[in-house]
Amino acid sequence: MNYHIPVLLKESVENLITDKSGFYFDGTIGFGGHSEVILSNLNSKAKLIGTDKDLSAFEYCKNKFIEDKRVKVYHAGFTNIINISKIEFIDKYDGIFVDLGVSSFQLDNKDSGFTFREDVPLDLRMDKSLGEPASFYLNKLEEKELVEIFFKYGEERNSKKIANSICNYRIKKKIKTTGQLKEIIEQITPEKFLIKALSRIFQALRIYVNNELEELEDFLEKAVSVLNPNGRLAVITFHSLEDRIVKDFFKDKTKDCICPPEYPVCVCETKPELRILTRKPIIASSEEVRSNKRSRSAKLRVAEKL
Repeated sequence: MNYHIPVLLKESVENLITDKSGFYFDGTIGFGGHSEVILSNLNSKAKLIGTDKDLSAFEYCKNKFIEDKRVKVYHAGFTNIINISKIEFIDKYDGIFVDLGVSSFQLDNKDSGFTFREDVPLDLRMDKSLGEPASFYLNKLEEKELVEIFFKYGEERNSKKIANSICNYRIKKKIKTTGQLKEIIEQITPEKFLIKALSRIFQALRIYVNNELEELEDFLEKAVSVLNPNGRLAVITFHSLEDRIVKDFFKDKTKDCICPPEYPVCVCETKPELRILTRKPIIASSEEVRSNKRSRSAKLRVAEKL
């Protein structure tokens, strides 16, 4: 069964590996697509740690790599990188990789609750054992809070109209399924804009429910702290919010001074921590996009620890 087609696979591996005997971290191991190729480029002395919030992905990879003594997989989010590294007695990594996209398995498997193409319980949690499902927040949050979520995380122009319709709907009936949310949006959105509106609202709820942007910022700081000199940090993003965070973070970590412009001389003693290797993000080739449409929005950014 083809659970997921890894995007920018060749480009990711080529930009990540600097030491074939090194330690590597895949924070979104998923169904092992990237990790499998990373491992094929490492020798017997190397080690790879993988994490994933999704229990199905964790169980799959635990079994997939059970015979490979170089691999250890954890059912955890990538923000646990430092604690997991301590458990594994790893001080520093030579390469850290994350692919922030939702897997094809999650999108296509109706039981995951990520798709609006099937009428299923509205969940959107990466780890079903943590927190509350998206339906909980749709029924609980005030209209102005929903507007903020839809606009901030989905960049949806009709956030106010959609939030108002949700609040009017839930007065009569509790929102429990993806079908109900889709019905609400359908009633107020022209057909030619419907798919984009649905995608934006579902994206916004998924980001909010999983605290994705805050976790990404937290992870990036931790990742740099556990990188060896010349070690690489490679991140694949799929929407502008994530990409902006990674781009700005990389840029900030290249600065050698953060003093206010009015200061005549530098007093901060800041030293750059990273060197950006991708002046512009690497994107999928036309051939890859033709074979995997979900790769069309992928962007790979890579930086190296100084």
